[in-house]
Amino acid sequence: MKNVVTTVLAIVLMSTIAFSQTIKVTGGVDLMQVKFKTNSEIDPPTDGDPTDTVVTRKAFSDEASSSSSSTIKDTNNETGFYLGVALSDISLSESFELLPEVRFLAVKDFNQIQMPILLKYNIIENLSAVAGPNFGFLLDPSQNTKAFNFAIDFGLSYNISDKFSLEGRYDWGQTNLLKNGDSNNYIKINNIQFGIAYNFGNKQSTL
Repeated sequence: MKNVVTTVLAIVLMSTIAFSQTIKVTGGVDLMQVKFKTNSEIDPPTDGDPTDTVVTRKAFSDEASSSSSSTIKDTNNETGFYLGVALSDISLSESFELLPEVRFLAVKDFNQIQMPILLKYNIIENLSAVAGPNFGFLLDPSQNTKAFNFAIDFGLSYNISDKFSLEGRYDWGQTNLLKNGDSNNYIKINNIQFGIAYNFGNKQSTL
């Protein structure tokens, strides 16, 4: 199923690229929040902070022994970066535009490819809001974590010139990345992203 979703999204994005007149390159800082909780029996780490991302993943791996039982609930913050390519100026109406995008996200143990498909609303001149689903695919999931991560994105964009814009976005993860997880055993990731975008081309296309 995951491969089917990936293929369909890739075809849609490539088809849109073929008809799009404006390509936007994006990049910036990613602040990742890893939220986790487990009440499973785990082998507590002896040389690391249990909030560390690597330690957390080891706690959910098959190698973890059942020498003790405890509940761990915490949040770990990591900093990384993102690079992306988006299609802009796909007009749906006077105020709305479609904004499909592909982003590479590099943050410690959660490197991933993100494919947000956003709706852009022009609030006032040079200022717009975006919102929509984000389909993420972890590049190196551990044995007991899922590779697919669904999120909801929303944010703001401000044009500082015809070519450059500033962007801020919140990526709200909805998927429990722990295989066979539940409300008491989970890993979820959220991202706050700040960056800059550069637009190639200036002709607007209409669907």
